[in-house]
Amino acid sequence: MLASIVASGLAMGAVYALIGITYNTMFATSRVMSFTAGMLGMLGGVLGSLFMLRWGLPILVSLPLTLLACALVGVVTEFVAVRPVLKSLDQHLYVLSTLAVALMIQQVTAIEWSTEPRPFPSLLPMGSGMWDEKYWLPVIACAVTVAGLEYLYRRTLVGRAFLAVAEDNFAAKALGLPERNLRVASYAMAGAIGALAGFSGGQLLLAFFANGPLLNFYGFIPVALGGLGNNRGAVIGGLALGLFQQAANFTFGGIFASVAVFVLFIAVLLAAPQGLFGTATARRV
Repeated sequence: MLASIVASGLAMGAVYALIGITYNTMFATSRVMSFTAGMLGMLGGVLGSLFMLRWGLPILVSLPLTLLACALVGVVTEFVAVRPVLKSLDQHLYVLSTLAVALMIQQVTAIEWSTEPRPFPSLLPMGSGMWDEKYWLPVIACAVTVAGLEYLYRRTLVGRAFLAVAEDNFAAKALGLPERNLRVASYAMAGAIGALAGFSGGQLLLAFFANGPLLNFYGFIPVALGGLGNNRGAVIGGLALGLFQQAANFTFGGIFASVAVFVLFIAVLLAAPQGLFGTATARRV
């Protein structure tokens, strides 16, 4: 039983961590918390099932198509819900604009796909029990994503440009960096990361339109726990959340497990409002 809790907890935690990284990637270049992050994870599972089960495409074709489609959704989100808000005096309108886009994505998916959960195909029929692919595949996807982002940000000029925009977009623009293009690219990258979360965790979550709000919430918790903008903190927070959630499901079951997650979330935020690995920002007046 303990092995099952650990395996499923790490798998779900890796999915939550990837959604948290999706939040961070979009926030870094725009300072906007886009509520489409969970919807991108939902689309990853739905489109993966569509391409492989309905259309019969192999995984080597289905995965790139899924990532590309969700990257396009990310770009559309930047154009429709983020860019107009950044020009507004009240930039907190992004709460409404991104939430509206998220609800549109969910409703269109429910109409065109189904309101019932659909199966997600086996990707690499390897292992059984706690070594089943549905448990280790999300963990591998999360590790590869974090390693790839670390290499991008630390070893490439494009990645350093992303960091410059994230640090101070006005100064980056003054230095001649294409701030707007970098923001669009970050939203496309976030779309692909969100899609990878839903695709790798498809066998656990199934292809279900209602996964969007669930991933929106549980994907935000690692960001809050790990510190906004801290991908490593998001990974640690996501894995801890997954393990705690599965242990609570086994101990309490049903809705009481969700209550336990809420209590933990609130307790951590009361103790460390900037997150466990975040740093409090000082504002000079």
